[in-house]
Amino acid sequence: MDGTWLDHSRWPPAGRVLAAATIMPALLLAGWLPAGLVLLLFGAFRPLPVLLLGGALAVALCAYAVRLTRAREAPEATFWQVTAVAVIAAASGLFNGLFHSQQLLVRRDPGTYAQYAAWLARRGSLPIPYDTAAFGGADPALRFDSVGFYDYGGAVVPQFMPGAPMLYAPGHWLGGLDGLLVMPAVLGALAVLTVAGVVARLAGARWAPLAALAFAVALPILYTSRTTLSEIPSLILLFGGLALALDARARPRVAALAGLVFGLALLVRIDGLRDILPVLAYAGLLIAMRRAGGRAAVYAPMGPWLLGGLVVGAGIGFAAALLLARPYLSYLSGSVVPLLYICAAVLVMAAAGASLGPRIIAWFASRAGRAPRLASRVPGPAAGLVFLVMLGFAARPWLQTVHRVAVTPEDQLNAGFIEAVQQANGLPLDRSRLYYEDSLYWVFWYLGVPAVVLATFAAALLVHRMARGRGFAWVLPLAVVGWTTVTTLWLPAITPDHPFASRRLVPVVIPGLVVLAVWGGRWAAARARWAGYGPRARAVMSAIIGALLVVPAAITSIGTAFTHIEQGEAAQVERLCAALPRDASVLIVERVTSDRFPQVVRGMCGVPTASVRVVEGDVAPRADVERLIGRVRSTGRRPVLLAADRRQLAPYGTAEQVVSLRTRQDERSLVSPPDGTWSLNATVWMTTP
Repeated sequence: MDGTWLDHSRWPPAGRVLAAATIMPALLLAGWLPAGLVLLLFGAFRPLPVLLLGGALAVALCAYAVRLTRAREAPEATFWQVTAVAVIAAASGLFNGLFHSQQLLVRRDPGTYAQYAAWLARRGSLPIPYDTAAFGGADPALRFDSVGFYDYGGAVVPQFMPGAPMLYAPGHWLGGLDGLLVMPAVLGALAVLTVAGVVARLAGARWAPLAALAFAVALPILYTSRTTLSEIPSLILLFGGLALALDARARPRVAALAGLVFGLALLVRIDGLRDILPVLAYAGLLIAMRRAGGRAAVYAPMGPWLLGGLVVGAGIGFAAALLLARPYLSYLSGSVVPLLYICAAVLVMAAAGASLGPRIIAWFASRAGRAPRLASRVPGPAAGLVFLVMLGFAARPWLQTVHRVAVTPEDQLNAGFIEAVQQANGLPLDRSRLYYEDSLYWVFWYLGVPAVVLATFAAALLVHRMARGRGFAWVLPLAVVGWTTVTTLWLPAITPDHPFASRRLVPVVIPGLVVLAVWGGRWAAARARWAGYGPRARAVMSAIIGALLVVPAAITSIGTAFTHIEQGEAAQVERLCAALPRDASVLIVERVTSDRFPQVVRGMCGVPTASVRVVEGDVAPRADVERLIGRVRSTGRRPVLLAADRRQLAPYGTAEQVVSLRTRQDERSLVSPPDGTWSLNATVWMTTP
C-alpha cells in the first residue's frame, strides 16, 4: 500500500462532508416518496420496483445537490466536529432502536401507522379490500371499519397520509415486523443529522454537535423515534428544506429541491400544509424582490425555483390525499379548508407583489427622506413583540382555561377519555378541559426554561436585525419556526395527555427552538470574545451554555428513556394468527376487541374479518351473531368468534385464550411531564361455534 489513503489532503473538506451528509436524509425521502406513491397508485408498491425507481431517484437527487454545493459555500468545519455529529446521530439511532416499542394493536395512532405500513409491505396496494361474500353477503349488522380505518367506497381506507407508512414498509421487507418497528429509530438518527446541518449553516459547525445532542435527548424526540408516527419524517423534510434553501443562495436551482422537499411534507402529514405556508409567502417575497437592490437581492433568483418545487411537492401531497385518504381529508375539512383559503390568499399576494414590486420600490425611493426615519422605529417594537408573545403564552394559564364542548361522536369519545385520565391523575373531573393553555409549559418540561429563554432572546435579536435590513438568511427559518411555534402553542389540536401530546412539538417547535437557542449561545460566546475575555473564560462560558441546553432536557427524559413499552405485542399477534383456521371468517362480537383487532387479523393474519355491530353495552346482540354464523357456514367457510372475555363467548361454545398480553404502556399525564409507565393488559378469546 502506498499510504495515500492516509493523506487527509485527498479527502473532501470536512465542511462539505457535513453539508452533504445533512441534506441527504431529506433528499433520500424526496426520491423515495414520489416514486413509492406512483407505484402504490398502480398497486405495485413492491420491494424491487420501489427500490429501483425510488432508489434511483433518491441517488440522482443527492448527486445533483452535492454537485451543486461547492466547497467554498459549505460551512467551515473540522474532522472532529463532523465526527461528533455523526457519532451523536448514530448513538441516537442505536439507543432508540434498542428501546423501540411494539405498538401493533390499534389503540392509538402508532398502531394505525404500524398496521398501515405492514399492509403496504405485504400487499403493496390500497385501499384494503374486504369480501362480504365471506360472510354470506352484506348485512346491516356487519362492520368493516375500526379505530384508524374507515369503511369508504366498499373498502377499508387507513386514516392517515401514506408518506410515513411508505417509509416504514422497507423495514418490514428487510426484517419482518421487527424491521418495521426499528425504522422510526433509523429516521430519528437522520433527523439528528438534519437539525445539526441547519445549525452548522446558521451558527457554525462548532455548534452543530451541541445542537445534535440537545435535540436528541429531548423526550418528544425519544418518544417519536421509538414508535411508528409521522412527526420525525415530517421534521426531516421541513428542516432538510431549510438546509437546502440556505444552500441555494449561490445556486438558485437548489431552491427547486428545497421547494420539493418542503411540499412533500404534505404527503407525510396533512398538517404540513400549515407548516409550509411561510415558504409560500417567502417565495412570493423573493419573486417580488427580483428588481430590488440591496444585499438581500442576491436571494431573489431563488424565488421562481422555490415556488415551482413547492407547487410540485405539495401537488403530490394533495394527489395522495384525494386518491388515498379522502375520508380522512373530509374528516379534517374544518381545518384544511381555511388553510387552503389562506394559501390562495398568499398566492394572490405573491402575484400582486411580483407585478407591483418595482412600483412599490420606486414609491419608497421617491420618499427616501421619510423611509429611514420610519425604518428606524421598526426594530425595537418588532423585537419587543417576540417577548410579548412568549410572555402571553407564559401568562395564559392565569388568563384562560381552554374547553371544548363535545358534539360529534369523536369529540364525545375523546371527552370520556380525558375524564378517565383526570381520574387516574387525581385531578378534578371536567371532560371538556383540553389543557391547551399549558402548551408553553410543555416546552419548558421538554427543553428546559434556559433553552426557551435563550431561544426567545435569539429570536428577538434576529427580528431586530432583520428589521434593520440585515440577516436576510434568517428570514425563512425564523418565519417557519415562528409561525408554526405560535400556531401550535395556541392550538395543539391533540388529546392533551403526555407523552402522546408531545408529538405536536416535534416537527418544528422542538428543533426550531434548539436551533435558536444554540445560535443565541453562539452570539453570547462571540460577545464574550469581543469583550476581551480569555480562551479559558470563554470555554467555561460555552460549557455552561451547553449544560443549560442539555441537562434540563435530559433530566425530564431520564424518567422514561430506559424503559421498554408495548413489548410482546408481536409475539401475541403471531400466536393469534397461528390459532386461526385458514378457512376462517372472523366475527368480532365485543366492542374493545372490535376497536383494536380487525385490521390486525385482516392484515397480519390474512383472513376475512368483520365486527358485529354493538347496539348497546359491550357485546353484539345474540340474534345478529347467530344469524351471521349461519350465513358464514352457508358459504362453506368456518365462523370464528373473538371477544375480550370468555364469558362473552359462552353462548356460542367453549372458548380458548389466543391473546394474553401483560406489558407496559406510556404514561398519560395531563399537568406534569411523564416520568413513568402504566400497565397494559389485553386479552382475546376465540371460539368456533
